[in-house]
Amino acid sequence: MKPLNIASISAELAPFSKTGGLADVARSLPKALKRIGHNVIAITPLYGQVIDKEVYNLTLLHENVTLKLNSVDFVKVNYWQGYLMDGLPVYFVENLKYFSKRKSLYGSDHENARFMVFNIAALRLLSLLKFKADIIHCHDWHTGLIPYFLKNGFQHSKTLEKAKTVFTIHNLVFQFGQNWWQIPLDKKDKGRSRLPHLDNHDLEYVNFAKRGILFADVVNTVSEQYREEIMTKNFGQDLQRILKNREDRLFGIVNGIDYISFNPSKDSSIVKSYDAGHLNLKKINKEFLQKKLGFEVNPNVPLICATSRVTFQKGFELIVRILDHIAAMDIQLVVMGDGSKEYIAALKKAAKKYPRKIIWLPFRQELETQIYAGSDIFLLPSHHEPCGINQLIAMRYGCVPLVRKVGGLHDTVADFNPGKGKGYGFVFKHFNEFGLYGALVRALEAYKNQDLWRNITRQAMEVSTSWEIPAKKYEVLYKKALKG
Repeated sequence: MKPLNIASISAELAPFSKTGGLADVARSLPKALKRIGHNVIAITPLYGQVIDKEVYNLTLLHENVTLKLNSVDFVKVNYWQGYLMDGLPVYFVENLKYFSKRKSLYGSDHENARFMVFNIAALRLLSLLKFKADIIHCHDWHTGLIPYFLKNGFQHSKTLEKAKTVFTIHNLVFQFGQNWWQIPLDKKDKGRSRLPHLDNHDLEYVNFAKRGILFADVVNTVSEQYREEIMTKNFGQDLQRILKNREDRLFGIVNGIDYISFNPSKDSSIVKSYDAGHLNLKKINKEFLQKKLGFEVNPNVPLICATSRVTFQKGFELIVRILDHIAAMDIQLVVMGDGSKEYIAALKKAAKKYPRKIIWLPFRQELETQIYAGSDIFLLPSHHEPCGINQLIAMRYGCVPLVRKVGGLHDTVADFNPGKGKGYGFVFKHFNEFGLYGALVRALEAYKNQDLWRNITRQAMEVSTSWEIPAKKYEVLYKKALKG
């Protein structure tokens, strides 16, 4: 297809800002689209306490631009420019009040106000740049008002008159700046009314995700299985009806990972490079990691890692229930991640009780691939999982995934079949500790046969999970949006 003008808009964008997988997708997909010939730009907030302008060599593009939010609200912003890669500019929206007062990306009591300003600022920037976007790709709830604004306020813009919107649901649990299930019934947003003014607290009840779903030209989720799940009551997060009504415009595309950023044969942060053809070299990374963590250095002891956010969603409710059973096995467990204080307290308690068996670390980006390279098994027993990127990175590094059969984990991990010798993961179905424990026992039994384990590991490493395939699927999705 002919090259498209694509604006990718997201609340976080690695390496500049990151709390989770959204930032990785917002980085990798634009780069993949650029590599196959499209004209791509990215837009994200400039978090003043997080993003160092000098480190990233940002330049001031426009200063003191007045945004008209409605008939009474006006906000001034600055726009800065950097680059994600050669030929792929990133534009940052700066406002000291909304994006520079805190070190955390989220957590204020006026999240909706912050991101309404960001949504309008992004659209205004496209006009300033005279960037005649074919596609405005809106990532997750923070950008959900953009499809609404394009049909309610910006519909007469000459720059944006032909732009079509794609709204990607990364995690439907998050719909706006509060927990949707805690909103009183009389305050719930129906999705089509005029927006309250900036100083009206009712603005904080506006459901950005609902409006994105209702007004976008195309909606997609980050895996095919999650697309099916969110049209049901169990996973629909109270939006299943409108999603079912838009089923013909709802699609699922599994995320990928950046094969340049995540490559064990060229990763300078790991001790010894290796690939699927030289798996014997992986043990050097394991020895290094065991020493670093204070574990017994023993190649025969399976080393298990969990590197996701420490939350209920990621399955830590099940993990903490079996910590004593894990400690009774001849295994080692490293958990690296931030999140729920309750689960982290349980992990710290177990680590103190079993210091040679279990360790918890706060998330540190520089350790991520070291842990994958040195571990044998990756643990992600999620309650729900739109896609999951950690298991894809783990597989790339020959760290065999142990996951629950849900969402994107269902789409990306093939359960090992001992009869056929096929499969590169260990999968369980029901969300309970018995299923998790059973899958763990299966994995440990397979690990005892090192020839068999090398075969499983090799299969995991050889699965194609690069962004090349999903990028081409997004091309098809954009074509659907353009056709209307």
